[in-house]
Order: sequence, then structure tokens, then C-alpha cells
Amino acid sequence: MTTQDSIILPKAVDKLRDEFPILHQEVNGHPLVYLDNAATSQKPLSVVESITNYYLGYNANIHRGVHHLANLATEAFEKTRKKLAAFLNTPDQREIIFTSGTTDSINLVAQAWGRMNVHSGDEILVSMLEHHSNIVPWQMLAQEKGAVVRVIPITPKGEWDLTDLNQLVNAKTKIIAVNHVSNALGTINPIEILIAEAKKVGAKVLIDGAQSVVHFEVDVKALDCDFYCFSAHKLYGPTGVGVLYGKAEVLEAMAPYRGGGEMIHTVSFSGTTYNEIPHKFEAGTPNIEGIIAFGAAIDFATSLDKDFVQSHEHELLRYATEKLSSIEGLKIYGESENKVSVISFLVDGIHPYDLGTLLDHQGIAVRTGHHCTQPLMEHFGIPGTVRASFAVYNTIEEIDMLYNALLKAISMLK
Repeated sequence: MTTQDSIILPKAVDKLRDEFPILHQEVNGHPLVYLDNAATSQKPLSVVESITNYYLGYNANIHRGVHHLANLATEAFEKTRKKLAAFLNTPDQREIIFTSGTTDSINLVAQAWGRMNVHSGDEILVSMLEHHSNIVPWQMLAQEKGAVVRVIPITPKGEWDLTDLNQLVNAKTKIIAVNHVSNALGTINPIEILIAEAKKVGAKVLIDGAQSVVHFEVDVKALDCDFYCFSAHKLYGPTGVGVLYGKAEVLEAMAPYRGGGEMIHTVSFSGTTYNEIPHKFEAGTPNIEGIIAFGAAIDFATSLDKDFVQSHEHELLRYATEKLSSIEGLKIYGESENKVSVISFLVDGIHPYDLGTLLDHQGIAVRTGHHCTQPLMEHFGIPGTVRASFAVYNTIEEIDMLYNALLKAISMLK
């Protein structure tokens, strides 16, 4: 960063923070320092207001109505699909399927694609860095089909160890399901390598993008993956809403795994025909206001200057790493040079829950535990970590507050 950037940046962040009223409060008599962004981001006023506007102005069910409110709701709902297609860079809006979140998206693929294509002896490849939501659905499928789940190991720095890549990706590999960014360590994974290898053996690739899209741009056409998914609530949007991108030809060959309204073309007791994509995977009345708010979140995210976001978050990560590394007995897990603004750490002799509790007493919100990555924690031989995750609205001053709170907490627990 230049000297000029360092002068402009704090002013830009202060202005940005005005969009998030929740940040301007006290917790336990201290200013709130919200550093749990990898769990869920805070929501700008525009997202909150979009939900209120829907309920006060045009609350109606979508697609099936012909009246004025139904048309308004349908238009706003489908506008989000258009925004997401542009956000992920696919010209085909049919490739955008609304789900309840990343977990739901992965389960959709495991059931609707996996049950048709995975058979006894086939292999499903995941990595040691996966969230439980990208492990358990594949274990369930493998158990049902007699398939095998194989695991990409990691290095001490928390990066994929691709030394035996030719053995990991082979003729038996049916699908590779990996995250773009590790939620526990912040590592940005070289997914392009696995996508290229998958093509050599005819395997499909699903990318869990829950932790990536808030930090950098994602182009699914450039990646050429088969599936990409993420949740709205990680990207300034509401909970309970997510998206699955899938290549049209792959989605068209898949059968729906949920039955009900909307996903059908015709229904009779002699037989049922299914709707076209994306609707055949969107059974029932969806979270309409949530998806409309998802669109508002996309608007907010795309309004931010990408260079500003990346430079500011990089500086937060650099500064926090430097400050926390200076604390005696503190160990950082996940030391990749290619990572997003996440720091997971432990302090010798102190349980992460105890540390997190004392930080909360000082207004510092961090995540403690295994972060839904129990296999990863077992690999490191630890019960969990304290995770501080930074967003574009966080400040250098907040990192100083975290540092000082840590010193105080450690002195009380030692």
C-alpha cells in the first residue's frame, strides 16, 4: 500500500461502516468488535430494507399468480437470478438454482447427480480442509452406493499436498468436491489444478465457494467447473438462502430429488413430467424475501471497489498476523501465503472456549471450536481453535483491540 492509500483507506472504511448499524453498539460495556465474519457477515441497510419493502409493498407468492403483487414479487425474485448469473459470469440464467444454502446445494448434487452416476467401487475425492457439509453428504452417498471417499492430504502450512495427484485423481474418480477457500484456515486452494485433472478422467467437479465470493471475484466459465455453490449470508445477505451453479447440460441430465409444486410440468395419477431447469430443482414456495434480499446483497457487493476490498483485507490480515505472532505461546494454524483474511490460533495451555469467553467479555466476537472441520482438527491433534475473520468493514484499530483483549485474557487464564 502507498502512503496515499493508508490515508484514504480509514476514511473509506468509516463511511462503509455507516451502512452497518449493528456495528455501532456496545457488548458487555465495550465497543463491539465483530470478527466472526467467516461464520456470517453483517448486513447493510439496503439488504435489511429490501426485506421490509417486500412485506410492506408486494408480499405475494411467485410465478403462479397473474395479479399485480404476484407479478412484482416474481419480477424481483427472478431479477436476483439474473444478478447471480452476472456475478458468477454465466450467460445462461437457467444454470442458477436457488437453494437454502451451501449445504443444501451440496446435498442436491450428491442426491440428484450422485445417485445416478456413482456406483460400487467408484471414488469421490474431497480434501482434509473440507467443512462437514462437504464431507457427510458424500459419505452418505458412498455408503449407499458402495463407493469410496478419498481425501487429499495437507502440508503443515495447511495447503493441499498434491504430491500423489496422479493417484488421487484416477479412472475410478467420479466427482471431486472441494472448497475454494478453507473456512478454518483461510487457505485459497488451487482448484484450477483439480479441475484440469478431473477432465482427463471424465470426473465432475463441485466447488464449495462459501468462503470465497466475499473476498474475490469468481468466474465459473473461466474455471470450467461443473458445479459452484455458496450461501447468501456469507456475502452480506440473509440466512437460509443460497445458490447452486451447474452446467446446463449436466443439470438437464439430472433428475430432481424433491417433489412438489413448481418443479413439475404436468401431474396426473398415471404419471408426472418435470419442469425445465432451473425450476425442476426448486420445489415448493421458496424463501422469497430472502432471495430478493440476496439480490440486494449482490448489488452491495458489486458496488464495492474490488481493489479496495482486497488491499484492505490483505492489510488487515498482515497486521493481525504480525500482532498476534508477537504474543508468547500463541500458534497460528494455516500459514499459507495464499489465504484470505482469516486467522485461526491457540495459546499454549488455554482452551479456545475459555479464551473466546473472556474475549466476549471485552466486546470481541470471535469463533471458537472445530469450525465444522473435525477431521482437520484431529489431523492437527487439537480440540479446535480461536478464529478471527475479518471483513471489509473491519479496521486496524479493531485488531489493536483484539490484541489488547488477548493479552488481558491470557494474563487471567495463565
